[in-house]
Amino acid sequence: MTVMPNRPSRRLSVCAAAEQLAKALRDHQQGTLVAPHKLTLGTWLDTWLQDYKRPKLRPTTFDSYEMLIRCHLKPALGHLALRDVRPEHFQYFYNEKMQYGASARTVRYCHTLLHGALARAEQHQLIARNVSSLTGLPHEARRAMQTLTLDQVAATLLPTIAQDRLFAVIFLAFGTGLRRGELLALRWKDLDMQAGILQVRQTLVRVTNHQATPAQGRTQLLFQEPKTAQARRTIPIPGQCLTALKQHRVRQAEEKLLLGHAYHDGGLVFCQADGQPIDPRNFLRSFDRLIAQEGLPPIRFHDARHTFATLMLELGESPKTVQTMLGHSRVAITLDVYSHVSLELEKRRLPS
Repeated sequence: MTVMPNRPSRRLSVCAAAEQLAKALRDHQQGTLVAPHKLTLGTWLDTWLQDYKRPKLRPTTFDSYEMLIRCHLKPALGHLALRDVRPEHFQYFYNEKMQYGASARTVRYCHTLLHGALARAEQHQLIARNVSSLTGLPHEARRAMQTLTLDQVAATLLPTIAQDRLFAVIFLAFGTGLRRGELLALRWKDLDMQAGILQVRQTLVRVTNHQATPAQGRTQLLFQEPKTAQARRTIPIPGQCLTALKQHRVRQAEEKLLLGHAYHDGGLVFCQADGQPIDPRNFLRSFDRLIAQEGLPPIRFHDARHTFATLMLELGESPKTVQTMLGHSRVAITLDVYSHVSLELEKRRLPS
């Protein structure tokens, strides 16, 4: 008896081809099929972002990509046919952006998106070559960080804001170098007050609400996991910060008792008087107000993190320890960011 060989691979390929043809016919009937020679760069950027990148991106990263495409790339380059883009299109765009005040970082981010989108288009044979590789990029100048001295923090700022309900969170920022989102997402269960340690397990961000109804806001607050494994860390709490946290907890318990059932108990360490999360933007406004009223040099809240790292290094702490505290992925990043501190310390060690 002759046994006929099975040909599942052929049947599968025929089925796949049939499904692809059926989809193409449906798309053509619905007017959604775009011929490759008519595909614009703007349409491809949208397709690349939604279909290829969105499933892999954190909400905050997706929002930044979407904003760059919508506000920068599509208005200037979106009309170009994808197959016709040339290096000079991108080079002119980069140069013009810099000429009219965009930062080098913004231009480089735009280039990253263009390069990624065209790399995918090249894989799908929509273009012959990724021409973004042939452009020159502006050098990204490092923004000078502003830090406070130990005396400005310990003798001026902290004593004068001791009665403010944000005192504990600002104290903890200067005492641990935690990021804004990490501080505002801290829960009491993330703290071991007896051992004097805290764990960074989540962060609070504001993102675009893409499914918002007319009655809802365009953005929403979201708790998400730290971006990297190194950012998910355990760090010690300075003794004076522990004292401030204990006093803060007593105050919070009084607020909870006063509001009763109206209190929204999410277990947050730092929250509004009714238990709701503190909006990161409102927190920055409050921080700026406190810095200004004490007559201190104007600094960003993120500079509290720089102040912490600078003081730690000046006091002789190892860069490896500072890296762990800050949640940097590599000690080389810490050494690069705070190279000016290391250089100054080396100068002090030289004989006069």
